[in-house]
Amino acid sequence: MSILAQTAGAAAELAKGDLQSIQGATNAGMAYGLAAIGPGIGIGYLVGQSVQAMARQPEAAGMVRTTMFLGIAFTEALALIGFVVFILLKFV
Repeated sequence: MSILAQTAGAAAELAKGDLQSIQGATNAGMAYGLAAIGPGIGIGYLVGQSVQAMARQPEAAGMVRTTMFLGIAFTEALALIGFVVFILLKFV
């Protein structure tokens, strides 16, 4: 009888660990998904406004393009920070 109780206890412990792993993966995925929404919107808005500025003043297109790429890089850094948080939540 004690062997059966030990086996049942081990199975319950394994199931609890699996549930925590699944919950951790779900939470990490949601965190990264939410972290990617903001930079996605920001980059879309930035590029749209840059194209509009280049259309209005074609002679300033070079300076606008350079500033646009800098803005994209800084905005994309936010998504990378979200990815780091995703990795930390997943594996810690």
